[in-house]
Amino acid sequence: MHGLGNDFVVIDAINQTVRLSSEQIRNMADRRHGVGFDQLLMVKEAQGDAGFRYAIYNADGSEVSQCGNGARCFALFVTQKGLTDKSSIRVETNAGEIILSISADNMVQVNMGVPNFQPANIPLAMAEENGTYEVEIEQQRVTFSALTIGNPHAVVQVADIAAAPLETVGKILESHAVFPQRANIGFSQIISESEIALRVYERGAGETLACGSGACAAAISAIELGLVKSPVKVTLPGGDLNVTWRGRGNPVMMTGPATFVFDGTMQL
Repeated sequence: MHGLGNDFVVIDAINQTVRLSSEQIRNMADRRHGVGFDQLLMVKEAQGDAGFRYAIYNADGSEVSQCGNGARCFALFVTQKGLTDKSSIRVETNAGEIILSISADNMVQVNMGVPNFQPANIPLAMAEENGTYEVEIEQQRVTFSALTIGNPHAVVQVADIAAAPLETVGKILESHAVFPQRANIGFSQIISESEIALRVYERGAGETLACGSGACAAAISAIELGLVKSPVKVTLPGGDLNVTWRGRGNPVMMTGPATFVFDGTMQL
């Protein structure tokens, strides 16, 4: 499946027993020798009273807590595979519950939860919360915003999205000591007071065509800095997402498409 080109292998781990090692996930993620994907999604039975549990693995085999594009694919998968007949689905993640809502045209709205800006919760190795932070990368000062929506995110404002330094600043900042658990690094260009352009260097995956939680983080950051107003259209290389956020203490809502590509089996 894919969400704006951010591609996933989705596995039903309810109707079959599935145990995958990090090495098996890495092999499956290999686009030449495996299937190829940005992330692997597992549909599991809920441990509490939610409808499902959602497990997410990066292409390098590491597990993460949240993925907005994956959440939309997850919703469409459980609906079209007959695992639920509900249009609003509560799903457990390692970062808490999320709510997925599907419209008649297969657009999916994801309640991503309430953003958290406290450095200790991101986690970010800074003493206190600020609107922006600075680090030195390759002899230049890089300014960024930081927050978590289940996953840690940094957002760097740029004047030209096409020239955003993903493979230098993005790659280094993703695993910089200031982020003890690494982070997703977004580069955001303000287009208007209701639109931004975004490219994301994803933790454990590199640049992807789209990143749902990254789109939310970029929109939230721009709203916090007074650069845009909600709702925000976020234009990524793979397409557009719509993000709505009413400010501190409120959940962020993301809406976008999800698409099936093919079904299959793989011998591990």
